[in-house]
Amino acid sequence: MIISKPFLTVEQIQNRVRELAAEISEDYKGKEILSVGILRGAFIFFADIVRLIQVPMEIDFLNVSSYMKTETSGEIKIHTDLREDIKDKDVLLIEDIVDTGLTLNYIRNRLLSRQPASLKICAFLDKKPRRRVEVPLDYIGFEIPDEYIVGYGLDYDNKFRNLPYIAIFKKNI
Repeated sequence: MIISKPFLTVEQIQNRVRELAAEISEDYKGKEILSVGILRGAFIFFADIVRLIQVPMEIDFLNVSSYMKTETSGEIKIHTDLREDIKDKDVLLIEDIVDTGLTLNYIRNRLLSRQPASLKICAFLDKKPRRRVEVPLDYIGFEIPDEYIVGYGLDYDNKFRNLPYIAIFKKNI
């Protein structure tokens, strides 16, 4: 396995997270939001951004999977659903990476069926070249090329999540 030098540095990540939090805070000024993190990949991004958002909020999590190693399985599994009722609430869904869009589209439709007052999506990384289903993204940290990346919560086989930066991952052949 080969991990590249940082593709996105700690400083780049921190700066962008601050910018996103300021934008979200401005957009939700005077409101209370329910921030929903998608586990496991988004846990570091989620923790960093919610600490910087300057509006009242509740927090909840979804534990969802669709990947095995480096490929999507095509099967979306909800391991843990929301505990909070989202009806008539302003919901901010926080995701680590949007790749094919299949998982996020599934989650989005599932949440919309519960009738929130609003639903916005904040994605740390957007990998547009692999998109199969278009999903509206309201806040995007970085657009990235079609590379498998790890770090800052993202993994390969549940490894490398603890890297404080984003790196390109290659398997030895």
